[in-house]
Amino acid sequence: MSTTAPRTAIVSALHDELASVLALMPDEHRQTVAGREFWVGHLHGQDVVAVLSGIGKVAAATTATLLIQRFGVDRMVFTGVAGGLGAGVNVGDVVLARQFLQHDMDASPLFPRHEVPGYGRARFGADAALTDALELACDRMLRTLPQQLGAETVAVFGLHTPRLHQGLLISGDRFVATTLESQTLQRDLPEALAVEMEGAAFAQVCHDFGVPLAVVRTISDRADDAAHVDFPRFLREVASRYSGALMDTLLRA
Repeated sequence: MSTTAPRTAIVSALHDELASVLALMPDEHRQTVAGREFWVGHLHGQDVVAVLSGIGKVAAATTATLLIQRFGVDRMVFTGVAGGLGAGVNVGDVVLARQFLQHDMDASPLFPRHEVPGYGRARFGADAALTDALELACDRMLRTLPQQLGAETVAVFGLHTPRLHQGLLISGDRFVATTLESQTLQRDLPEALAVEMEGAAFAQVCHDFGVPLAVVRTISDRADDAAHVDFPRFLREVASRYSGALMDTLLRA
């Protein structure tokens, strides 16, 4: 572990999001480990390692472990997209995780549904201090960036008043994209704000190693049959720019 300034891992789920971060790094160099490309360098003078998480909980857990044991990171920030679940969590909004849960974890009847065996808990927490800092970055970004995306982009994706939500983020090895699945999750986990495929795995690994974690997700759709967003365009014109602006703001502070 670093004994001076912390080494920060910046993790994204998709290439376009990571590219927006790499564009901010003046001196990154690539190292390939376990089939993953880790970009080591600096952002605003801070020591960073940027990497794609891989899709799903196993790939995410492997990446998180490598970041800690091979690259010695002291904290992790994950930025990506997710499907909205909570009431009022709409396309273009941002969800900042305070807790994580695996919605497909079920070792019942040996353990209560959603509880992770051996831990006596279903939920893992985000690091409060790092998440508070990311909250400030989110607030600043949402006050300025949407107006810079262009009138057409704002109109197409309805980004007139994007909001920040904080609370429970749920993860599972299933891409949720039907109304039935979405309604089932809303019924079983009414506190859940959004659903994705990696955050809870990162949270469990970071818990094991005592490494602070913060996760922020941009809502790309409502994870149901009504999802009609042009995803590649949303990723390129909205989510990628959100991710770059958030990391720029967070590490500039």
